Formats: sequence, C-alpha cells, structure tokens
Amino acid sequence: MRRLPAPIPTDRLRGLIDRADGPMAKLVVAQIAVHGLGKQETAQLLLDDLDLAAGRLLVRRDPRHHTVYLDEITHTLSSAWLHERRRLWGQTANPHLFVSQVTAADATLPPVSHRVMDIIFERLGLPPSQLRRDRILDEASHTAGPVHLMHVFGISAKTAMTYVQAAHPERRPTGPR
Repeated sequence: MRRLPAPIPTDRLRGLIDRADGPMAKLVVAQIAVHGLGKQETAQLLLDDLDLAAGRLLVRRDPRHHTVYLDEITHTLSSAWLHERRRLWGQTANPHLFVSQVTAADATLPPVSHRVMDIIFERLGLPPSQLRRDRILDEASHTAGPVHLMHVFGISAKTAMTYVQAAHPERRPTGPR
C-alpha cells in the first residue's frame, strides 16, 4: 500500500522564501514551494526555458514538456535572479538557468550541483521533496480533481489520485473490492 503524503505544519512554511539566502536560492525555493517542481528538474532548467515576457517556464520532462505559468512572486524572483546571474557571470555560455561560480566558468559543465541545491534546503530545514509534496497536497485539498493536479504540476494520473485521496480521505472507497 502506498503511503499517503502528510502536510507540513504552516509555521514551518511561513516565510520560507524570505529565509532563503540570495536571489538564486529564493527562486529555487519558489519553483519547488509554489510550482511543485522537483529538485532535479529545477536544476536542469535552461536559461531559454524561462520566458519572462510571456510569464512562463518550460519544464522539460521526458517524453513530454510541462508549462508553468509564473505567478507574481516567481516572476519577480526570476527577474532578480537573472539580474544577479548577469551581474556575476554575464559572459557565461553555460545554458542552464541555475549556475554556480564553478559551473558558470565552463559551458560544458552541468548546472548547479546536487550539493548546491541541498545546501539551499538544509539552511531552511526542509528537504525539497517534502516541500514539493506539501505543495501538491495543498492544491489537492482545494480541489478534488486529479486532472487539475495533472495539468498544474505535470504529474501522472496515479500520482494525482494519491494526492486527492490524501487530501480527501472521506471520498476514499471503503470495504472490499
């Protein structure tokens, strides 16, 4: 039997983005806390995936793509990170949205390391996977529609149903099948 996700207490979530250290960390946290992206897919985002003028972000998932429509907070944080990225590494040819001092130096290098991503969340005391689950669960509590979750977060039907069942246990079938 699959374990159902449980919510993170509100007091642990309050001010999470504000507590993140710097423009990159704030945007990384927002992508996971607001849009429910995974840590790995957040790290793999390309600079060209972000379209500030249109207010959207393309998330490349094999074999499909998922479009995230930026809310005001994420749009503002994206703009701040792009400004900081240009200020620090304006000449970098690294195509990834998130780069570090090391990865900005060479276009053949990958995006930020797992360790850089982990440090962002260690400082906040919450693992990114738990934050992502909480965001999806919160959305599921406001809707009983798995299709809505699939559209907003780009998750599978099975995963969406798991979240709907966790958010609305009263709607779960009981008894023998």
